[in-house]
Amino acid sequence: MEIPKGKLISIGGAEDKGTDLEQGFVQRNRLNFFELGILKRIVDEAGGVDKRIEVITTASSIPEEVAENYLTAFGKIGCTNVGTMNIRNREEVAIPDYIERIKACNVVMFSGGDQLRLTSIFGGTDIYQILHDRLIDEEGFVIAGTSAGAMAMSNTMIYQGKSDLAHLKGEVKLTTGLAFVANVIIDSHFDKRGRFNRLAQAVASNPQCTGIGLGEDTGVIITKGNHLEVVGSGAVVIVDGKDIKHSNITDVQIGEPISVENIRVNILVRGNGFMLKERKFLQNVNQIEVINL
Repeated sequence: MEIPKGKLISIGGAEDKGTDLEQGFVQRNRLNFFELGILKRIVDEAGGVDKRIEVITTASSIPEEVAENYLTAFGKIGCTNVGTMNIRNREEVAIPDYIERIKACNVVMFSGGDQLRLTSIFGGTDIYQILHDRLIDEEGFVIAGTSAGAMAMSNTMIYQGKSDLAHLKGEVKLTTGLAFVANVIIDSHFDKRGRFNRLAQAVASNPQCTGIGLGEDTGVIITKGNHLEVVGSGAVVIVDGKDIKHSNITDVQIGEPISVENIRVNILVRGNGFMLKERKFLQNVNQIEVINL
């Protein structure tokens, strides 16, 4: 796989799936993103406030409200060149104006909501291929996403799974994501919704993948498809299945509890790093530069 020149920024959540929580959480936490610098970091990675940003609200069931929130938040940073795309189906994703805007922008930001809407609407389209090509070829190009927009970035994607049942085989539903980054599984709202068992079952089923559990108001910046840096106020949990010695997940029946031996867990906060291919924790993200010398 080619090494991407662009960057991915995955954020642990600011929206949900069309409930009152979605609208309320965005309103309450919009300034948190601004004050703690996650949105500003997105802008900085793209090259500054004059760069073109496109916010895609496809995943959300309240796209107009979500779009307005992002326009306001980016505006507080000083951005004036921001557009929104409320693409609702596969016919609209083929509209030439949308395609041209994706070709011309510097940042694409996927909002939260339902990650299955993102994969089912964008998968296999021209926009999907353009995003992949630009991520590989263009230094300074940024794809960002929050909540569902973050979860859809991985090649293996969780699309369903209740936290209180996630210890039972079959309760965690997986499908193919947008595959902007290989061999990871991303979960969001990780701490407040108690999703450790959900991500652990996903990793136990796919030990070649590294699980990335994103707390709210917390994100990761992934460069070169490998180097991860934590930003924001919370924690990121890395679930590593490489050294699993025993798992009963293939032996028990659907609905029975699973057991896993020797699954590894790392907890990262702002300033920490992780190398995905090497599965290596970095106390200081600046170690990445030293390792690359």
